[in-house]
Formats: sequence, structure tokens, C-alpha cells
Amino acid sequence: PKFIFALITKKQLNLSDSISSLAGIGPRLQEKLMHIGINKIQDLLFHLPYRYIDRTRLIALGELKIGEDAYVQGKIELTQIGYGRRRSLLCRISDGTGAIILRFFYFSKSQQNNLKRGETIRCYGKVRKGKSTLEIIHPEYRLLDSDSETEIGLEKQLTAIYPTTKGLQQPRIRRLIEQALTVLNNDKKNMIELLPKDILLEQNLPTLTDALEYVHRPPIDADLESLINKKHPSQKRLTAEELLAYQLSLLDLRKELKKEEAPVFKKSVQLIPKFLKKLSFELTNAQKKAFATIESDLNKSSAMLRLLQGDVGSGKTVIAALATLQAIEENYQVAIMVPTELLAEQHYKNFTDWFKLFDIETILLTGKLKKSIKKIIEEKLKNKKPIVAIGTHALFQENISFSKLGLVIIDEQHRFGVHQRLTLIEKGQKHDKYPHQLIMTATPIPRTLTMTAYADLDHSIIDELPPGRISTKTTVHSNQVRDEIISRIKGKCELGHQAYWVCTLIDESESLQCETAIATSEKLRKKLKNIKVGLIHGRMKSNEKETIMKDFKDGKIHLLVATTVIEVGVDVPNASLMVIDNAERLGLSQLHQLRGRIGRGNKESFCALIYQSPLNKIAKERLRVMEDTNDGFVIAEKDLELRGPGEVLGTRQAGIPDFQIANLKRDSYLLPKIQEMARQLLEKNPKNVRLLIERWLGKKHEYSNV
Repeated sequence: PKFIFALITKKQLNLSDSISSLAGIGPRLQEKLMHIGINKIQDLLFHLPYRYIDRTRLIALGELKIGEDAYVQGKIELTQIGYGRRRSLLCRISDGTGAIILRFFYFSKSQQNNLKRGETIRCYGKVRKGKSTLEIIHPEYRLLDSDSETEIGLEKQLTAIYPTTKGLQQPRIRRLIEQALTVLNNDKKNMIELLPKDILLEQNLPTLTDALEYVHRPPIDADLESLINKKHPSQKRLTAEELLAYQLSLLDLRKELKKEEAPVFKKSVQLIPKFLKKLSFELTNAQKKAFATIESDLNKSSAMLRLLQGDVGSGKTVIAALATLQAIEENYQVAIMVPTELLAEQHYKNFTDWFKLFDIETILLTGKLKKSIKKIIEEKLKNKKPIVAIGTHALFQENISFSKLGLVIIDEQHRFGVHQRLTLIEKGQKHDKYPHQLIMTATPIPRTLTMTAYADLDHSIIDELPPGRISTKTTVHSNQVRDEIISRIKGKCELGHQAYWVCTLIDESESLQCETAIATSEKLRKKLKNIKVGLIHGRMKSNEKETIMKDFKDGKIHLLVATTVIEVGVDVPNASLMVIDNAERLGLSQLHQLRGRIGRGNKESFCALIYQSPLNKIAKERLRVMEDTNDGFVIAEKDLELRGPGEVLGTRQAGIPDFQIANLKRDSYLLPKIQEMARQLLEKNPKNVRLLIERWLGKKHEYSNV
């Protein structure tokens, strides 16, 4: 309303003022806005539309197409309640060119009375196919006084749709953004242009003010397709700045962390040479190269921040052991955090076997330990003696306190939440020195994401498998040939091979997964009379799982039925067969992880993916990729393409903020330029760096403390 804008002008608000200074914002609305990161008037301008609707013209009912959003007008012919599987209010409207049904599943008596025959109605919604005619479910609508309003009330620009929260409707947020745009016009001097002019000219980008006005108020002749696809120059301008702010926040964080003093671990002259001498295998060149870099990092007084990527079975655990020995030789403690108890137990067994030569104490800390044992462990960690603590989330519990933590190793980092990792690192920070960090993953991360999500880390890749490894052959089968696959497994097991049968139930409870595995193992036992079938799942006690895995490793079990609990870290070299049931339910990275449990010896290995029909397009593509390649990095890129970065890394888990307009998948082509721009700004305009981060991330950049 005009009086509101007059009021704002009179008050001469600034963009940095609190949103509470805008008309119509009381304490409750302010709380809702703060909940979605809107604290200042400027924040409203950076609360960007995620789509647009066209209310600038009406579409004749006879021209409607299924699946399209449409703004229509017509006369109500009939309103009645329909009874079927669900009771609904049906309102039939026509305009002389055609007719359509408006359907409401949630309605009131007054709504039913208002939608009277003969009334003129204007509404907006998605057109879909109904039983007898086209229909719109729960359209936005309003009743008009007369037919003469046909041209009155049409929008003069495209209507923006904004991300919102409970109790904050679109019309309200639009009115607030209109107020913010008015403030912008009166306070342009405070909307500082933070990108250098030469970059704007080189990329042919509009100014920030012009870009913001355009995306909030696209004119009637705007290219709707380019806006919908986020390819309009104004959106590209904002995308570039948002990605730049994010990149700068990580580089800024890295700079801050590098200032922290870390313990200096000299090159090992005793433990590592002795360890390598006793190893039953020789390190690959890729392992040697990766460790040489880590060894050099640990020998510096600034904290190591390194991501070690290596495909399944490439030998990252040995590298972790070498880094651990370098820290232990300097009398420091090491914490190794893993996502599952099964993997913690396996690491504990490996490290205990490797380190018994050196009399290095290795402890296992999981949630299932008895209180009395936990108490003993707590006391040991308070003692300044060198120790290796391997554990799950139990490592960052409040009562666990390290007296001299020098190195934190995080395995399969994407499984941990931001706060969990931060808490563990802070346990070392308490004692003046900042612990070195080695982050490992067997889930290859696409280059696009290493350039963004991990811009604060140095990267090492083990891109070579141990000699003698034969790649696994993967085949895809319909559920109809299940009996044939069982028969093949029987034949192979009788020849001395071992196999996994993996039961998947994603988005279901752990107990349902276990029930499925139990039922499957019983069916397989009946069909495979002379084959020893074992079972392992997440609900078993640690000692039960250990016994089962030992029996499987020793060849006492031929076929192991398992839930996805075996996805990470289980190593049985003689296992050369795997069946993954309902494979269409899993993502590419998880399928690749599971497949990595076989092919760890020198036998040819086979993986059969069984799916239930019908398959959707994405599931078909995923299974085809698994059949075509064993290369984890190719698979990771494809996974990113199919699912997007949020799902690949788990947005909240990985610490990637919810972008306002940028999309790592869509905008990856901008990243090399963004990295270059970030370096330029840090060198030439360092004062703008903090302003850019605050503008786009506000307090959200706190996640970066990880």
C-alpha cells in the first residue's frame, strides 16, 4: 500500500536496519523471518525466488495442457461434494471454450456456500487429467465481482514464489520484499558492489542492484524459460556472487586454521621403518606418494587439513596407521573416528595386530561398552601417555577427555554430522595445540564437490589398487531369475568360493532390514542344503558379529546373508561373489561400496544386482553405470549428475549450506572462474571478503568451523 511506502521513505530506513523497522512486522512475524535467516532488511533482498508463475495473462480453458501451470477464469456451473476413495468438493467452471473441474480435498462449509453457480472465478494451479475432464487440485482462487474484470487485476510482472516457513504465506513475504526493494531504491549507496568492475565487464554481468530488482520483479516481457532454468544474466550474477562467498568462507577458514599452532611430528626413525619391514605386503607407489605428503604435513607447526580419497580396497587404512605411528613416536594421542561399530571393531583388530610389536596401547570405544570399562578408558585418556583410541560417535561424548590429542583421523567422513566432527577436534584444541586432521573417504568425491565442499582441505588421492587385484564383473538381473542366481551361487560355493547376499531396505527401519535378512537367510538355507549359510545384521551383539565374521573369514561359512552393515570396511579376501537384492533401492555410491567388499583377493569376482520391476529412469541408469564401470570416480560423477550434491554428500551432514540461487550441479561450469575470482579478491580486495561472506552466508558460515 502507498501509505506504507510513504512511511518508509519518511523514516529513511537503511538496508542494515532490523526487519522489525518495516511496517507490519511484529514479534511473532519477526521470529518466523529470523527462523529462515532474515534478520536485516538487506536479508529480504537475498531471499530469492525459487520459481515464477505467470499471472500476466489468462489462458482459455479450451487451450489447457496437462502438466502446465495455468491462470484461468470462468463461470461456476456446478458445485457439489464428490464421494470416492476420498471425499472432495468439486467445482465445475467453463468459459465458452472449454470446462475444467476445481477439486478441494480440504474445504469448509462457508467455502462450499461461496462457490455458487453463476459466480465468476479466477484461479491458478497445475492442470492434471481427471476421471472425465481436466482438473486442478486446490487452486489459488478469488471470486470476481463481474465478467468485466477480465483485464483488471492481471499482474504487470511475473509473480515470484519464495522459500517460506510455517505461518508465512507467499502474499505476505512478497509485500515485505516490495518494502525492501523500496528501501534499496532509497539506499543504493549501502548496497556496496563487492565484485571488481573488470570481472563484471569480462563476464557481461549486470550490477548487483539491477540483478536484485530484476529477479524480484521480472518484467512482463521477461524470458520465463531462462528464469525458470536459472540462466538469466541477473541470476548468473547472483549465482556467481553466492558461490564466490561460499568459496571465500572456506578459504578464509583455511587461512584462520593455518594460524593455529599444531604439534610438530618429526619424520619417524623407529616405529615406521620397523612397521614397514614387518608388513606382509609392499606399499603401492600411490600409497607411498600419499604418505610422503602426509608425513611432510605432520612435520609442520600449522595444522594438517587433508582429505585422503581412495577407491574401495586401495589401502587407506595402512596410511592411517603410518600417520598414527608418526604421532605416537612424539608421545601424542590419536583418535580414529568411524561410522559403524563393525568398522570400529575391524580397525581395532587391524591396529592391535599391527601395533602389538611396539607395545602401543590401542583402545576401542563404542556406545555398547559397559560403564565400568568406559570409566577405565576415560581415566587412560586423561593420562598423558600415547594411546590410539578407535571408536564411533562415543568418542565425542562429554565425559571423554583427551589429555594430549595430536591427530584426528576421520574415516568415511560424510557419515558424520558437522557438530560431531567439530566436537572431536575441539577436544584437542583445549590444550593449546590444534590437532592435525586426516579425513579419509572410500566414496570418491566428484571434482565439482572437492572444488567447493572441500575447498578448505588439501587433497590426496590413492589412484592405484594393490597388485594382483582383478576387477569385479557386474551383471544386472530381474527378480524373475532369482532361482538361477541361487543355483549359480551353490555351484561356486561347492568349488570353494565364498559369497555375500546383501538385503536392502532403504527408508525403512533397521528392525525391518534385520527381519528381511533373517527371512532371506532361512529361505536360502532351505534351497542350499549342503551350503553353510550365515547371517549378520546391525542388531546383533558385537561378539556375535565378530564370531560370524571370523567364521566367514576362516571359510566355515560359505554364504553370508547381510544387511548394508557390511558396506564399509569388512575385508574377506576369499569372498568373490556378491548378490545385492533390490539393488534399485540404493544410490550409486552405496552400490559401489558394497561391491568393494569382493574382489579383494586374486580370484575373479562377480556381482549380481537383482531388481524388482518396473524400474524408473534413474534406477535403470544407475544399474547400467554399475554394469559398465568399476571406476569409483566415474561412478561419483554420475551419482552427482543423477542425484545432485545435497543427496550425494547429505547437505546438512557435509556442511554444505542451502544455497539461495546457486546449484553445484547446474553451475559447476562457473567454478574454475569462481576459484580465480576468490584468489583475486583475497589478494586485491581483502576488505570485501568478510562483507561478501556476511552478505550471503550471514551466521550460516559457522558450519565452516569444521
